[in-house]
Amino acid sequence: MKKPVYLTPEGYRRLQEELNHLKTVKRQEISADFEQALEEGDLRENAGYDEARRAMWQNEARIAQLEDLLSRAVVVENGSFDQVALGCQVELETETGERLSLAIVGSHEADIFSGKISDESPLGQALLGKKVGDVVEIRGKKGAQVYTILEIKPL
Repeated sequence: MKKPVYLTPEGYRRLQEELNHLKTVKRQEISADFEQALEEGDLRENAGYDEARRAMWQNEARIAQLEDLLSRAVVVENGSFDQVALGCQVELETETGERLSLAIVGSHEADIFSGKISDESPLGQALLGKKVGDVVEIRGKKGAQVYTILEIKPL
C-alpha cells in the first residue's frame, strides 16, 4: 500500500489545476501537433510526429502521476499552531541574528526557493513538534546550524 501524500489546501489546488490543464489544454495541443505531422506525409521519418508522440507519452505519464498523488492526498487544514506542524509558517532566527521564514509542507510541495521546506527534510523533521522559544540544532557537513523559533502561524 502506498503512503499518503500530505498537501496544504493550496498545494492540492495547484495539483488539481495542473491535472486539469494537462487533460484539456495540453492534450488538445498535442492532438494538433499530431494532425500537423500527419499532413506532412510519411511518418517513418517525420520528426514532428516523433516529437508529438514523445510529448503525448510525457503528458500521459504526468497525468497518471498526478492522479496517483491526488488519490492518496491528505489535505492538512490550517488551524492554530502552538507547535510546528505540517501546514504552518515558522519564523526562525539564526545564531548571527538573521531571520528566516519557512513554510512546512509535504514533500510534493517543497520549493526551497519559495521558502517551502518538506516535513521530511532534516530541518523540517527537526522543527516538527517544537514550540516558540525552542532552539533547534541541525548538524551538517559545514558544522552545526542553530535556529531559535520566534513565531508559528498558519499558512
